[in-house]
Amino acid sequence: MGLRTLGGTDLDGQTVFLRVDANVPLDGNTITDDGRIRAFLPTLQWLCDRGAEVVIGSHLGRPDGPHDRHLSLAPVAERLAQLWGKPVPFVGSVTGDDVWSMVGNLLPGGACMVENLRFDEGKRLSFAMEWADHVDATVVDGFGVVHRKQASVYELPRVTTSYAGFLIEKEVDVLTRLTTEPAHPYTVVLGGSKVSDKLGVIQALLPTVDNILIGGGMVFTVLRAMGHEVASSLLEVDRLDTVRQFLADAADHGVTIHLPTDIVMAAGFSPDADHQVLPSEALESGPYGSKAMGLDIGPESAAQFGAIIESSQTVFWNGPMGVFEFKAFAAGTAAVAQALTAVSGLSVVGGGDSAAAVRALGYPDEAFGHISTGGGASLEFLEGSLLPGLEIFGWQH
Repeated sequence: MGLRTLGGTDLDGQTVFLRVDANVPLDGNTITDDGRIRAFLPTLQWLCDRGAEVVIGSHLGRPDGPHDRHLSLAPVAERLAQLWGKPVPFVGSVTGDDVWSMVGNLLPGGACMVENLRFDEGKRLSFAMEWADHVDATVVDGFGVVHRKQASVYELPRVTTSYAGFLIEKEVDVLTRLTTEPAHPYTVVLGGSKVSDKLGVIQALLPTVDNILIGGGMVFTVLRAMGHEVASSLLEVDRLDTVRQFLADAADHGVTIHLPTDIVMAAGFSPDADHQVLPSEALESGPYGSKAMGLDIGPESAAQFGAIIESSQTVFWNGPMGVFEFKAFAAGTAAVAQALTAVSGLSVVGGGDSAAAVRALGYPDEAFGHISTGGGASLEFLEGSLLPGLEIFGWQH
């Protein structure tokens, strides 16, 4: 069943609560990646062009309460105004007289932003009912939160006229293409720290994909499950049996699992740690012995992964190949990103750390078919999970 979207709606003169995902990375008050802000701009512009009065709400981080001012959305409102080219008044509260006054003074085509929604310590339903008294409609355009049953994502849309925004519509369209008759060869690239975070999506995609490339910290649990020593590299001992079953299931489905043939092993976890490249089956053979830590896939593996990606017609990538934040251990992630830019079919960067990595490495969003704004949400979508923030708009897998 399709989404209930903005197409054909008339919100002229109506007050709209626009729930976005502006959970951006901050260095002090400086936004280091504004991709999630730019992602909801088309929906904001569309609403304002049609005479709506828009109140923008988002969460940011995991504050303990309203005293965590370092997680204020004030820098987001400022950056949004710069990108949009229009003023975005900001109020440092989520509800209350100051908020209702600003909302009441909005003019058609104007927008304002309220404070970090997680600063509100009230009950979920009371939040929704209070806001329902001050807005005519709700538009949810934060794909990164549709897997959470939050008041602004679920309860408020239930008690108001509500629609999914253009970003969510695009995300659903692209991710559906990954699960419904994708072009082949179809390759999934998985990295990041924990294999446990990816097991659900692996199992769900096994009947569909041709290749799974595994890097990042999660690869060491896979290597250990196959009998290799991994020194002091990240390891989930409690997942070894599950990984062995996944490898057997992949073989049953005819899916080729590609693991790194070489790993960059370091003397410790630091940007300037001494390091060397070792074969994957001999990770304790270097000078650091059992104290070595794997921080990236090696150059041979990066080249092999890149060749498989470039020869594919559909590619989904979630999770960096190494500690890309450290320049010495970013080469594997950079190689994967570069290969994705050469895919002639559909290339999808699956949000989260992967999206942060391609931007940190200097790649423009346009170099890829799609960069998802929701890491966890995109994985749960591909797993086939029911997502509350989509269910509310009539979506069913």
